[in-house]
Amino acid sequence: MNENITVAVGLSGGVDSSLAAYLLKEKGYNVIGLTMKIWKGAYKIQEDLKHACFGPGEEEDIAACERLCKNIGISYNVIDLSEEYEHHVIEYFRKEYLAGRTPNPCIICNRELKFGFLIDRAKGTGLEFDLFATGHYVRTSSIDGTTYLKTARDAAKDQSYFLYGLDSSRLSKIMFPLGEMTKEETRTAARAYGLEVADKPESQDFVGGGDYAPLFEYDRPEPGDIVDLKGNVLGQHRGLPFYTIGQRRGLGISIGPEPLYVIALDARQNQVIVGQGKGLFSSGLLSHSFRLQNPQTYGQSFACKVKIRQNHKPAAAVVLADSEGDARIDFEIPQRAVAPGQSAVLYSEDGLVLGGGIIDAAIPDEESKSTCLADNA
Repeated sequence: MNENITVAVGLSGGVDSSLAAYLLKEKGYNVIGLTMKIWKGAYKIQEDLKHACFGPGEEEDIAACERLCKNIGISYNVIDLSEEYEHHVIEYFRKEYLAGRTPNPCIICNRELKFGFLIDRAKGTGLEFDLFATGHYVRTSSIDGTTYLKTARDAAKDQSYFLYGLDSSRLSKIMFPLGEMTKEETRTAARAYGLEVADKPESQDFVGGGDYAPLFEYDRPEPGDIVDLKGNVLGQHRGLPFYTIGQRRGLGISIGPEPLYVIALDARQNQVIVGQGKGLFSSGLLSHSFRLQNPQTYGQSFACKVKIRQNHKPAAAVVLADSEGDARIDFEIPQRAVAPGQSAVLYSEDGLVLGGGIIDAAIPDEESKSTCLADNA
């Protein structure tokens, strides 16, 4: 019976994790609430960013979690992971951006903290539980002894891209109660159960709003040149962390009727390289930190779909990866704005997450490259 199974639920103070806890309690599980404390107040992040996952609104969120747990009759525990967050997420984020890459801190946070340190630290304090659950919109599926992530029923809310770093052994002990629900069904159910957070606004990822300047207030990036593909200086940039591959706005330069985009970031020369949009296309990518969910697929070339960022429409590709982490992905059709530092995540036709890794280099599309260079001649 479910009452013999204890499930720890990662609570954030939002409607998704709150409903997940409520549903599991309703199904008879012995439920306990867990929240990781990550905000130390060390950065001058805007006070109005109350709904960012990293920011001054954390105390308000913890209070909401306390009220929820009291109302539904479960214990509540706050685990301080602020030092781990600083080291594994913030420092990683800063180093990647200063190196001219575009990191995704949510992927690292989920893999290292939420589904790593939080569970281990909670058990280290003496808490005992059999399974861990969150309010993520994603499902799991077990095939021939391997547990895979699977896209959520609500494709618009699917969060599998952020969780690809969870291996089979961890996934086998994780529950995602909202995987079969839509966001509207979640809010409707939360209202029906009288949860106070039923209409709470969506939380923003990381610091919210995309303004990362406060994270560099003690380590200011150096300004440098904005150059075209032939190295001609067109203007000045304010620091590599404030630019990303594919960016058009905020460059402050123009050399003709065609708009300019960030084509590459050169950390060695401290240069932002710009060009026409056709120069953004790549025929593939390379990764040196790749992992496949099924180890038996290493060394075998196979076709799948790949996402190169969260909002990217999965593209047909062929993948070859080895057990050392090296992988090459060749797109069936060249893809736009492949950004080193982001992640490439593999999907089967029926939505299974087959693996993924951090992008280290884009393979330029030679046709687009030659055309773009000709246009800049």
